[in-house]
Amino acid sequence: MHKEREVTIPARNIEKLQRAILTAKEKLGLAAECRVLSCYEAGRDGFWLHRCLEKMGVENVVVDSASIEVNRRKRRAKTDRLDAKKLLAMLVRHAIYKEKDMWKIVRVPTEAQEDERRRHRQHDRLTGERTGILARLRSLLVLHGINPGRLLADVAAYRDWEGKPLPEAIQDELKHDFERLALVTRQLHDLDQEREKRIKSQATKGDQSTAKLMQLKAVGMETASVLGYEFFGWRKLRNRRQVASLAGLTGTPYDSGDSKRELGISKAGNPRVRHKMIEATWIWLRYQPESDLTKWFLKHYGPGSHRKRKAGIVAMARKLLVAFWKYVDFGEVPVGAVLKQA
Repeated sequence: MHKEREVTIPARNIEKLQRAILTAKEKLGLAAECRVLSCYEAGRDGFWLHRCLEKMGVENVVVDSASIEVNRRKRRAKTDRLDAKKLLAMLVRHAIYKEKDMWKIVRVPTEAQEDERRRHRQHDRLTGERTGILARLRSLLVLHGINPGRLLADVAAYRDWEGKPLPEAIQDELKHDFERLALVTRQLHDLDQEREKRIKSQATKGDQSTAKLMQLKAVGMETASVLGYEFFGWRKLRNRRQVASLAGLTGTPYDSGDSKRELGISKAGNPRVRHKMIEATWIWLRYQPESDLTKWFLKHYGPGSHRKRKAGIVAMARKLLVAFWKYVDFGEVPVGAVLKQA
């Protein structure tokens, strides 16, 4: 039995990694074609490392870091060395002893599927930047007693509370923010046009899923893009429980002894899909009043308090996501729902 040996390799140094694997095989007296197993936690590096390892012939798995077992003590030691030993022990349990439920393995998309998600993610980021710029512009105007109703790009036209022109420095800052606002607005417009073009082409499953969702009244391009490219466009979903679980919309029960209560949804899935589904559900209630889902919500949560309606909207979001899945994969239109007119 050989003793474990740790080897530190600089990040992204592929040649040194290959040499380390060859050296280990030679020292252990293993054949050049023997299996090499590895794992790493999903994070900032994404999936390029997984693809690189697979190309080298390494059997790799990407692990959801939140699913890795940890000591429950209030204070526990955490170092890179201890993390590596823990991952190695769990990899042995996974590969040798075939334990299936000890951690969650991340499904790796292809490069094309991963690239499809960039447009709507960039759109979300730019939308946030635009909101921030608009808020900053209005705050700068309020500082000088100006009503920030309709924003004017001609900053020289603004007058403060005394009717005087704004100071030079604040005018320069306003000009720079208006320039950034114009750039972000143009980029958002270009992204919208590119997304519309791709959805019309229906070249990929993500395009097809997005286009199909947009046929439903109350579902716009933003919601359809997130669901189409993040969820339905590349995942093969088997049942309704898997659909809800991947979005983090499943309940978390606490049942120990005489104590029984719900801790809320797990939030363990895709946060973009979860947030978008909450927004889409409120919109669905408004524009699909005759659907069975809307009637179910109004019956159980309509007369309730604001707190109860907020809890109910999560329950309906789970049901609506399952209905979207059945519609995209099997063509089942949600009962009572209306399609957009051609």
